[in-house]
Amino acid sequence: MTRRAPRRGGAATRRTRALALLVVLGGLLSACAGPSAPTDSPRAADEPLWSAEFDGAAATRPSAAFWNTETGNREAEGWGNDELQYYTDDAANSSLDGEGHLVLSARPAPDGSELPCHTQRFCPWTSARLTTEGKVALTSGRVEVRAKLPTGTGLLPAIWMLGENGAEWPAQGEIDICEVVGTEPRTVYGTAHGPTYFDEDGIGGETTLAADASQAFHTYAVEKRPNRVTWSVDGKPYFTLTPSKLPAPRDWVFEQDMHLLLDVAVGGDWPGPPDASTPSPATMTVDYVRFYGEGQA
Repeated sequence: MTRRAPRRGGAATRRTRALALLVVLGGLLSACAGPSAPTDSPRAADEPLWSAEFDGAAATRPSAAFWNTETGNREAEGWGNDELQYYTDDAANSSLDGEGHLVLSARPAPDGSELPCHTQRFCPWTSARLTTEGKVALTSGRVEVRAKLPTGTGLLPAIWMLGENGAEWPAQGEIDICEVVGTEPRTVYGTAHGPTYFDEDGIGGETTLAADASQAFHTYAVEKRPNRVTWSVDGKPYFTLTPSKLPAPRDWVFEQDMHLLLDVAVGGDWPGPPDASTPSPATMTVDYVRFYGEGQA
């Protein structure tokens, strides 16, 4: 797809592998105490490595222990896609709804706000972009996000992942779990970007929903295993990527920690500009985020 991740300089945050240490220590203690429970028990298999269920009072921000809020536009060069929204840390753009959901809202910028934009003097919209960078990452396993996504002219909501290998994008690696272009409200795109396959050369697939993505919750997921990434919606796989499908198998960059991002973009090279029909606010409502497998949490 044509969506581009922001260019990033410097090394990504490296975290200690505390989880792995706990597993090793737990194994030693179990050996001293006697036989341990089977590691493939149903409870162990079903227990998330990490989950965000978004319980909390209405208008409160998501937990800073797990979520970063990225802000701006001009200094991020329109977030790599000439986008028109200015990301804020305002609760009007990202907060809990008091009913177990996280809501990310794109809204017209308040009069007189004068938010600096990359493609024009001021950004006409505000929105939200949340990440788990440096806090939660998946190494191998499954990520599930149950969400209702906004649709409409000029909108591009996304649920995606970026690598933490310290490389500059696109060598950083990107997995787009789900993107819905506002004027294609029933089409879900899943795409991977890497060193020699990025922007319009990204490799992925698509599937069609029975109704607009804004009409109902769906579970958007990626299964990330060694030499294999599989995309699914509501438990139904629709595309699998392996090294053999890349321009060169050595360009596989997904055997690493990858953090999650949620955002609602407005305008830009792919969806085009908003117009009078664009919903305001345009909201992504997230029921939960769950990581299963191995990673950092």
